[in-house]
Amino acid sequence: MATDLLQAAAIFWAFALASTLIGAHALITRILLVLGAAGGILAAFVALPHGIAPLALPVTLAGQPVFVRYTPAALWLMGFGLIPAAIACGLGTPVPAGGQRWFFGAGVALIGALGVFGLQDAVSFLIAWELMSLGGALMILADGLDRQAGRAVLFMLTLLEAGAVALLLAMLLLSRQSGAMAFVGFLSPVTHLSGIGAFFIGFLLLAGFGAKLGILPFYEWFPGAYGSASGATGALLSGVILNAAFFGLGRALLDWLPHGHTTEVLALGVVITVAGVFSAILAALYAFQQEDWRTMLSLSSAENAAIAVTMLGAAVLFRRDGLLALAGLAWIVALLHLASHALTKGALFLGADGVYRSSGSYHITQRGLMRRSPWPLGVGLLLAAMSLASLPPQAGFVTEWYVFETVFQGFHLTGIVGRLTLALAGAGLALTAAIALATFVKLFGLALLGNGKDRSPGVAWSVSLGVFFLGFASLVLAAGMPHWLLALNAASAGISSAPVVTSMRSGWLLVPLSASFAFISPSLLIIVMPLLALIPLAFLAISARGRPVSRVPVWFGGMREDATRAATTALSFSNALRTFYSFVYRPVLQARREHEGQPYFVKRLIFNYRIAPLFGPYLFSPVTRGVWYVSGKLRALQSGNLNFYLVLIGALLVGILALSLFR
Repeated sequence: MATDLLQAAAIFWAFALASTLIGAHALITRILLVLGAAGGILAAFVALPHGIAPLALPVTLAGQPVFVRYTPAALWLMGFGLIPAAIACGLGTPVPAGGQRWFFGAGVALIGALGVFGLQDAVSFLIAWELMSLGGALMILADGLDRQAGRAVLFMLTLLEAGAVALLLAMLLLSRQSGAMAFVGFLSPVTHLSGIGAFFIGFLLLAGFGAKLGILPFYEWFPGAYGSASGATGALLSGVILNAAFFGLGRALLDWLPHGHTTEVLALGVVITVAGVFSAILAALYAFQQEDWRTMLSLSSAENAAIAVTMLGAAVLFRRDGLLALAGLAWIVALLHLASHALTKGALFLGADGVYRSSGSYHITQRGLMRRSPWPLGVGLLLAAMSLASLPPQAGFVTEWYVFETVFQGFHLTGIVGRLTLALAGAGLALTAAIALATFVKLFGLALLGNGKDRSPGVAWSVSLGVFFLGFASLVLAAGMPHWLLALNAASAGISSAPVVTSMRSGWLLVPLSASFAFISPSLLIIVMPLLALIPLAFLAISARGRPVSRVPVWFGGMREDATRAATTALSFSNALRTFYSFVYRPVLQARREHEGQPYFVKRLIFNYRIAPLFGPYLFSPVTRGVWYVSGKLRALQSGNLNFYLVLIGALLVGILALSLFR
């Protein structure tokens, strides 16, 4: 049944692509995309926890049949990634002019993600990987929300293609070791790689998959690309596409590469962990400074992907020391974290579209929007923001707790390097969690609770209900986590033969393999927290009995009372952290006065502010200048001189002759 549902999903998406090409009504395309996503969701949850056995497709590559196989981990990530994707396709882009083009890009990206989750050979896998990139670019360009979208998309594709080249090289090296013709077939790991070879290929895989995950330095394409797109595009990119990229990295590191007690494996685990932690810290720091819904949420996506990558690094370190149960724990925690992230980030991205439809801007500012919008919007966004801020009892709190409990068990490692790496990773992740909390306090407090003179209409009921569903789904995921964990019972089978998932729960308690180490119960928190809230409410009721409520005006620092002028802005809210971490941000402040006639009469005061990118000036800009320099030198090849072209052809023929003679 699950196989039939997946085939139906692919067919629906293919028909959706065809409907955009023949000019069918946008509603038909929308319905086809949603039906395909629904089929994928149902297939994922029907097939868990056992997965789907290899299935031969009616095509061949290099004389070999092409197989698809969906493991429990793939189904888990795909199912949760498709939930916000289905709602995003149902609501569509807020720019009607690019509707059909956006739907075409969404269909291409979804088909590509379906292939990345299941294809078992490198050729078709890379084709599906490129389809995801192409679909994302088409969606951003179809949104048409920014005149600089073309530049942002070009920068994104440049970094993604650099990652694709790294993946191609890694897979060529793997196929050479496995002897697979045309590098077809990665159903079994390569067992006879040298230590240096395994480390080099692992580094290439981290760079290749990390280009889509936002591992440093690749996260710098996130703000420009997401900031030029709609929230619906962001929901797909940060949900199903990001999950597919992480699954590819996890499968590559844990299934394709050999593992053993070698120094090179230790070095690879340390590199992955350090890259994940530093990416999370930097992405969180830059997210806190953003003044746009989309750029803030995009960098938060890079941060959460980096946390999952840190868990992968921990899994590599634990498995190297033979701690297979802990390695399986780290892998399961990463899967839980990205499932929660897909739901909550989808809610916030779709909420951002609702804000844009209402006010015409994605800017984070005080609008008083909450009072004019349906109540499900506020509840859904509150639940999503709480989850991403790791506040109980939301799913983000549960997965973040599991993350810390996993790295805290680094003392089980035998070497000082591994122990120190995980200890410092815990400190770095704690800093990330604190910044994430401040980030979503800023987003929810300013953008939704803040008062303002904006009189734009509230967010539509359709968007509000979609946001509420995703936010509430995160709460349901947290409440039923002791039960939902069982769906991942077979996800760690390739890492540990021990029942890892069953050791992560004790009745309604969640434990990191042992209740004596630590435990929480989100299910009980949901019951206890509202009851505890009755205590301060009772004190308030008792203290207010018989006493009139006094109302006094807010003090505005001696200025005339004006809530709009005295309101906290996104820039001022972030000022303290920006000042403390100025060595990272390197902020640039520019103030310019425009005068009218005499210099004493100021007509306008113009203030510009920006934070400098960390890698752009020192990595991407030199590479860009180098490409321009080389292209300028090679311009002579396009001179149009026939004699020059004849000389080049003659030199090529001489070179070919020399090679044939000396070989």
